[in-house]
Amino acid sequence: MSEDALLQRPARAAAISRSGLAIRSVPFDAPWAWLAAGWNDMWRVPHISLVYGAFFAIAAGGLWLGLTLARWQSLVPALAGGFLIVGPLLAVGLYETSRRIETGEPIGLGDVIDAGLRAKGQLGFFGVGLMIIFLVWLELAFILLVLFLGGAGLPPPSEFLARLLFTPAGLGLLIVGSMVGGILAATVYAVSVVAVPLLLVHRIDAISAAATSLAAVRRNPKPMLLWAGLIGGFMAIGCATLFVGLVLLFPLIGHATWHAFRAVVAVGEDWTGGPLPEGRPAP
Repeated sequence: MSEDALLQRPARAAAISRSGLAIRSVPFDAPWAWLAAGWNDMWRVPHISLVYGAFFAIAAGGLWLGLTLARWQSLVPALAGGFLIVGPLLAVGLYETSRRIETGEPIGLGDVIDAGLRAKGQLGFFGVGLMIIFLVWLELAFILLVLFLGGAGLPPPSEFLARLLFTPAGLGLLIVGSMVGGILAATVYAVSVVAVPLLLVHRIDAISAAATSLAAVRRNPKPMLLWAGLIGGFMAIGCATLFVGLVLLFPLIGHATWHAFRAVVAVGEDWTGGPLPEGRPAP
């Protein structure tokens, strides 16, 4: 089925939340249409999208290099998982870019960088929450390292992988760490997958935005699970290519996330300026 056909497939139903937001049901294969739309957005403004991706890739590579020089490479997996926690906030400029493409507004790099300032503090408040979760995850990672590998300090890089994969303590760390990280990542994903784009365009408090995101996931568990898998897979590919792949993959995910938000949430308007009739699903 073509991209246009997927994007235009009607929602099966819509639920009106207490914030007046309509939550649509989308088909299981909808994430592929979001990716196709995100790919189109990325190449309509490559001078913005690729610069954004390059900045993100350089930041990730610089962090990895710093940990390597400090002989703290054993923290790289924890920090990679942390990127998934704060990623929705880091991509806010990409959401703004896709919004401007959709509405036909001029697009400048300065406008995109400044995108989060119009959220009346709520986007920043939400970002603080994500950073707190990120710091909690790092603290848990340190605790797990000490519990399973001892308190003698982080193992040297040359020994870490062998101890992780071929010792009982290392395997325990791998299993428990993956479970803890997975629970945190799933929680953050559920409350943020559409919350940050929503805060960018709609005057709503951060708690309500998180509740709306959770409602969208509950209403669309299968497509949202597929979308989570695609995000995780693309980020893993980006890291496995020494972060070079993130130049393309991070903006692709960011643009596609805007289309995911647009597909599952209606913000009380039909996006042409008219009001959404109360109690009726959005178009």
